[in-house]
Amino acid sequence: MDALGISEARVREQLEIFSRASFAVRLKRACRVGDGVQSIPVDEEERYLQFHRAAAREARFSKFVPASGAASRMFQSLLQIYHVPQFLDRSELHQRASQGVAIACDFLRFLEHLHKFAFFEDLESALRRDGHWLGGLLEDGQYLTLLEYLLTSRGLNYGFLPKALLKFHRYAGETRTAFEEHLIEAVDYLSEGNGCSMVHFTIPSGQRERFAELWSNVCPTYEERCGTRFSVSFSYQKSCTDTIAVDSDNFPFRERLGTLHFRPGGHGALLENLNDLDGDLIYVKNIDNVVQDRYKAEVAVWKRLLGGYLAATQEIVHRTLRMMEERPSVGLTEEAASFAREKLLIHFPQTFDSWSVERKRQFVFDKLDRPIRVCGVVRNSGEPGGAPFWVEDEDGDLSLQIVEQAQVDLNDPDQRAIWMSSTHFNPVDLVCAMKDYRGKPFDLREYVDRSAVLISKKSRDGRDIRALELPGLWNGSMADWITIFVEVPMSTFNPVKTVFDLLRPEHQESF
Repeated sequence: MDALGISEARVREQLEIFSRASFAVRLKRACRVGDGVQSIPVDEEERYLQFHRAAAREARFSKFVPASGAASRMFQSLLQIYHVPQFLDRSELHQRASQGVAIACDFLRFLEHLHKFAFFEDLESALRRDGHWLGGLLEDGQYLTLLEYLLTSRGLNYGFLPKALLKFHRYAGETRTAFEEHLIEAVDYLSEGNGCSMVHFTIPSGQRERFAELWSNVCPTYEERCGTRFSVSFSYQKSCTDTIAVDSDNFPFRERLGTLHFRPGGHGALLENLNDLDGDLIYVKNIDNVVQDRYKAEVAVWKRLLGGYLAATQEIVHRTLRMMEERPSVGLTEEAASFAREKLLIHFPQTFDSWSVERKRQFVFDKLDRPIRVCGVVRNSGEPGGAPFWVEDEDGDLSLQIVEQAQVDLNDPDQRAIWMSSTHFNPVDLVCAMKDYRGKPFDLREYVDRSAVLISKKSRDGRDIRALELPGLWNGSMADWITIFVEVPMSTFNPVKTVFDLLRPEHQESF
């Protein structure tokens, strides 16, 4: 515990969580346009773009990219094939594919489109370095060698590298990783009027040298091409955010030598990294949600709109708080309460109108004096992940939350029906206001719903264990923020969850 920087009190708190009967949130209803989800009218777009330009000129915007995830899930079906040698016999492979075996079908599709992937030339080079010819391997059905050079450290090591370092896109004369695409995309909404693009990546421990080498290689080219100066920084997920594992009886699980077993706490642990940034207005976006250059313009427009919407909202909130502090009045409290209810959709207790003037003022002030996030949401197209809902807490208070399926009790018919009624999806495309009305950074750890955890079953040394995942970064970790959901077009959401997503038009070069 000392080595990880975790206190005994924190561990005891985690152990108590395991004993809870239920971890499910209580859905009240799905958010829809006009009821939790807002749309930006066309005639108001220029106003928000002006707010964005003003904030960008002052270099208030930066970007935070969680980039520590490995690409193993992206190549899951190919890794399965690699570890089942009989599938690599050509006749067996085609027979299994004709029977509809998913991994066999996937592999044949991969072989058919291999030349379309941006990493194709790198794979050819790795094979040629050791005397292999890719065309010959394909003709002879030597698929094991091909996969070995694609997935393992003998070649590209794509089965184990961080997803950020994989070649995603091919252009005339160059290829780009997801890391590079995030830098180029950011220029369009970070450096407007100030000439600087600040981007922070969370990366896996032990991979800093790879990221730094890539960055030093491409930095001069991109700064000259984009006409901007990049400020790129990196951080690791902190060991103090690891969580203790327990056995089936909820006792601390111990290794064979008697030491306690801790596990990474999930992406909610990155709240510490976000909190450490000296940022003002920070965009948050997943590493795999990038597109080819010809699609970037529309993505950038909506980034600016979300950022402008946030800047405009923050200005009103901060002005209101300063006025409430400097010259409080009944009228101002009522005006602030109306703004909080109608524009920010903050829920008020039914007894609010009967409260004293000072109690009302303090309640409204507290509700407004919080970090703010504007979350882009897209129409639900069946993608796995979180969605926007009205959530009810134990006291009956309602709030806007991004909820993952794992947080919902789907055995409850009513909760399942509400979950299935969702019309929108959370693409992890948000922008956050990190400073209070005095210009001081919020301590983001004070606005977490500590109960919004996930418990999963794992195994260790052949024994069953239960693992604790911290409240997700954009779920429970931001539960007590002011939350605004804004509908954005589907064209802004182009994730790469499997290698086959790279075959979509948004990730292929144009001819």
